[in-house]
Amino acid sequence: MSYRPSSVSNWYRYVSTMFRQTTGLLKQPRYLSFLGQKPWRFNSSSAKERALLYKAGEKIHGFTVNQVTDVPDLFLTAVKLTHDNTGARYLHVARDDSNNLFSVQFRTTPMDSTGVPHILEHTVLCGSEKFPCRDPFFKMLNRSLSTFMNAFTASDYTMYPFSTQNGKDFQNLLSVYLDAVFFPCLRELDFWQEGWRLEHENPTDPNAPLVFKGVVFNEMKGSFTDNERLYAQHLQNKLYPDHTYSVVSGGEPLDIPELSWEQLKQFHATHYHPSNARFFTYGNLPLEQHLKQIQEEALSRFQRTEPQTAVPPQTHWSNPREHHVTCGPDSLAPDPSKQNTVCVSYLLGDITDTFEAFTLNLLSSLMVTGPNSPFYKALIEAKIGTDFSSVVGFDGSIKEASFSVGLQGIAEKDIETVKEIIFRTVNEVIANGFEEERIEALLHKIEIQMKHQSTSFGLSLASYIATCWNHDGDPVEVLKISDKVTRFRQCLQDNPHFLQEKVKQYFKDNPHRLTLSMSPDESYFEKQAQAEEEKLKQKVSALSEEDKKLIYEKGLHLMAAQSTTQDASCLPALKVSDIQPTIPFTPVEMGNAGDVPVQYCAQPTNGMVYFRAMCSLNTLPEELKIYVPLFCNVITKLGCGVMDYRQQSQQIELKTGGMSVSPQIIPDATDLDVYEQGVLLSSSSLERNVPDMMRLWSEIINTACFDDEERLRVLVMMSAQELANGIPDSGHTYAMIRAARNLTPAGDLQETFDGMDQVKLMKRIAEMSNLTPILRKFPRIKKHLFNPENMRCAVNATPQMMSEASLEVEKLMNLIARKKKERKHVRPNIIEKPLDPLVGSSFSPGRKLISDPTFKPCQMKTYFQLPFPVNYVSECIRAVPFADQDYASLQILAQLMTAKFLHGEIREKGGAYGGGAKMGQGGLFAFYSYRDPNSITTLTAFRKGVEWAKAGKFTQQDIDEAKLSVFSAVDAPIAPSNKGISQFLNGIPDEMKQKHREQLFAVTHKSLVEVANKYLGIGQRTCGLAILGPPNESINKNPSWVVR
Repeated sequence: MSYRPSSVSNWYRYVSTMFRQTTGLLKQPRYLSFLGQKPWRFNSSSAKERALLYKAGEKIHGFTVNQVTDVPDLFLTAVKLTHDNTGARYLHVARDDSNNLFSVQFRTTPMDSTGVPHILEHTVLCGSEKFPCRDPFFKMLNRSLSTFMNAFTASDYTMYPFSTQNGKDFQNLLSVYLDAVFFPCLRELDFWQEGWRLEHENPTDPNAPLVFKGVVFNEMKGSFTDNERLYAQHLQNKLYPDHTYSVVSGGEPLDIPELSWEQLKQFHATHYHPSNARFFTYGNLPLEQHLKQIQEEALSRFQRTEPQTAVPPQTHWSNPREHHVTCGPDSLAPDPSKQNTVCVSYLLGDITDTFEAFTLNLLSSLMVTGPNSPFYKALIEAKIGTDFSSVVGFDGSIKEASFSVGLQGIAEKDIETVKEIIFRTVNEVIANGFEEERIEALLHKIEIQMKHQSTSFGLSLASYIATCWNHDGDPVEVLKISDKVTRFRQCLQDNPHFLQEKVKQYFKDNPHRLTLSMSPDESYFEKQAQAEEEKLKQKVSALSEEDKKLIYEKGLHLMAAQSTTQDASCLPALKVSDIQPTIPFTPVEMGNAGDVPVQYCAQPTNGMVYFRAMCSLNTLPEELKIYVPLFCNVITKLGCGVMDYRQQSQQIELKTGGMSVSPQIIPDATDLDVYEQGVLLSSSSLERNVPDMMRLWSEIINTACFDDEERLRVLVMMSAQELANGIPDSGHTYAMIRAARNLTPAGDLQETFDGMDQVKLMKRIAEMSNLTPILRKFPRIKKHLFNPENMRCAVNATPQMMSEASLEVEKLMNLIARKKKERKHVRPNIIEKPLDPLVGSSFSPGRKLISDPTFKPCQMKTYFQLPFPVNYVSECIRAVPFADQDYASLQILAQLMTAKFLHGEIREKGGAYGGGAKMGQGGLFAFYSYRDPNSITTLTAFRKGVEWAKAGKFTQQDIDEAKLSVFSAVDAPIAPSNKGISQFLNGIPDEMKQKHREQLFAVTHKSLVEVANKYLGIGQRTCGLAILGPPNESINKNPSWVVR
């Protein structure tokens, strides 16, 4: 369950950690996203070809076929249908992909900020007519092999998608989803739990103070601690003030308590009707079966209505408007004196005009993407702010699109300057237009995106078409990307000023323009708390003694319901015997490029080549390690050889699908105190561009430029701002990393690279007046990293491309300068292990891992005091490595504890948005909570969970469900680009995965109780704790906590 905040912020989207997924929902990146991945295999009687046999007018199970369209670019056939009785719309996309997807979406257009669509999205999943047990949605996570299950509330629609590779599972999940959305119980108890309620702080004490509680109430309080999200929400509300976009569909925390249970039920009755629904199915399963099941289980019980949910066009202004809002101060901002944001937004056209939307999306990318774009040059490189405003570029996620551009991290005095720069830049674009090479780079990006294969194409597709279809546009037109590219090229040929005229029309001559500024208010959070206190007083003062007594009784009733073991036997479930006993093995071949080992994996990559190189950090001096993440971030963005950073960026866009360098900490599969440290070079290109891709790597490795301090400052400010902004969405991850810090040597380095230490380092660097000392570190880091003696490579490509690709890799390795003197490893304890541990080091090239025999794990409790109204809590326990026979039992135990104990304690009773346990590949057993109103209570819940596990209070059915859940993640589809990579990076070959699989199958009640006692019990464990959250008196007084 997830709130997709405001439309203008559709580029970020939190998918709750409570839900399993193989990949995040397609997020249309900040600027440009066009879909396209080709299929994985081609059959003579393919799903695509079978679907082409349908004819317009054909009747199938109560539906009529309207249109059948071949979309060869994406290797799919789109079949549009309408349900005869209700008018429900249906789109089936037939494609040879076994990861089948279903989605149903409703147009939900609230007219207040009580969060009714969001609370309804949560509540319909709490039990239905056929499946009346509490929370069937969460229970199905453990009774299926789904590759994705979730639900989303957007600004004007609510979507319920799932995907699975198992046909029986698809039918099971479809039954549960259909019953949930069309025939939910909508019990008052569930409304109290998921939405809001007044309840005693301690529900068992009638004298305890009354407080607001509820999952969505706490979720939205947490959501609006994120200043980027807050700004995006204000921007949408003020740019579209006439109708549904003027309110907060997810719920404004202080408006949520105005929603009644009756209003919730009424909203369901008017919005969750087939006449207001759009059904979408995708994959290689037959359409007829889907239609039959949907008709029989849901639609046959409805007649057509006329839903009053259409969104009228926003009245266009005759004059521009300005607004100012406030937010909380950011204690981690790169420069505390510069925390203002200003942005100019323009209302564009209706998104159902698909070619115009495509054109404006391209135009937006040309204007704001990358260092060659006019707004990057004018705003980012002016160095008066840290980064673009949180809302930037084209946004087509609601009825009428918008374009926004601005800066965050600016001083108040510079607000006017930014506005002047924006208007001046618009005029310059109209005068000068765009270089042809930049347009070609953008069209090349579309070609790459259409070739690259993702494992979640169906989910991406559902999200990609959702908005246009929601407003009665043609979803099939959205998919005809090549047609639009051809038409776009023709428009440019016919009129060289085509794009400049669009800029003039939509920006210069457009009076529907909003300028929104936001500044921090030191007392913002205090005022929010006071406002909540006032709202609470107002609610409590209106209560009679009888009402108070009723609240106490309802609190006890809810607690009792939450504590009652539910009978879930009404729900369909797969059996453990439905899981495939073996995995398909991926053949890889080892070769050499000079002395550098190369792994080749032949795959149907559809004309793409994927290259990776792992470079060891073993010789790098310790004092340089903390700078490795920054080095990785900037090494491909500073220029190289004769190219400055602008020319380099252009070449990367023209010739590749992207080039990145990232730090890697890879725990050993057999020893907790051994790990590999390095950086990973990753890139992809079309087959024809492989020589260019390798040439670019050669120039970056040999001749990267480290002399432009001003360019580095821009990159540092952007990175520091991005890290600071990411904490509200990723607080649980930061808590887990910190809690693990003192438990393994790899955990210590992880905190250095990815934890709060890195956030604080980037803040310090951003505050430095002279960055020359930082620049001077980069050549030293590069010298240690890019040495063929410390490298290994991997190539994934089609079989016929392998020979050419291997020649290009060899050329690249020959071009990398070898270091004259042998560098000593900084740590003498190097353990060489073969890439394939089952083959032996004489046959398989090695990995050089670090062993730290002096490392002593110790307990550490760290509290980060941050200005949030919610907590992120974690406890990590040192356990066993991946290859240990107990690892599988701990993996199943983590899922079992999450589903059968922690979910009820942390989310249902505690009101947190998410929480649970997980067994990490680094050998650590981690507990966590997300957007949690509690802290110490949650730590107590973790301990209670351990006692529950040690006592073995679970059944064989519970264990089987946990196995299904774990296997759904283990068996998540792998894209051709990533096949063989777990062996290349982690040294875990398919044989080791198969052995682990057998260990998972073999887990028993006895082994689960044994590992709970052996590793998680007090006295048996070495653990770390960490909390990110608001000031906490009891922790501040406790000397065992380190407060930061």
